[in-house]
Amino acid sequence: MNYLLMQPQPGTEANPLTTFLPLILIIVVFYFFMIRPQMKRQKDLRKFRESLAKGDKVVTTGGIYGKVAEIKDNYVLLQVDDNVKLRIDKSAVVKDMSDVTPQRK
Repeated sequence: MNYLLMQPQPGTEANPLTTFLPLILIIVVFYFFMIRPQMKRQKDLRKFRESLAKGDKVVTTGGIYGKVAEIKDNYVLLQVDDNVKLRIDKSAVVKDMSDVTPQRK
């Protein structure tokens, strides 16, 4: 017999804990599997952007590879080629490429 679908006896009340337990469990699962990892990723990305230094090799959200030439409060001057420098918003820098080995063709 399925006890979850049984109606309570007349004159007795259902336990409020058993009524809200599935909802509470869903919220806990969402927190540990979705919200908490996303917050950790954002914290790591913020720490990375704050620790940028001149000469670091980075990638932007648009896929531009370059080397940091200068750092200001809100932007980074990115050297893309010998005589080509781009001013990029700090929030567009997403990855450090210093530990990646270049692919050869």
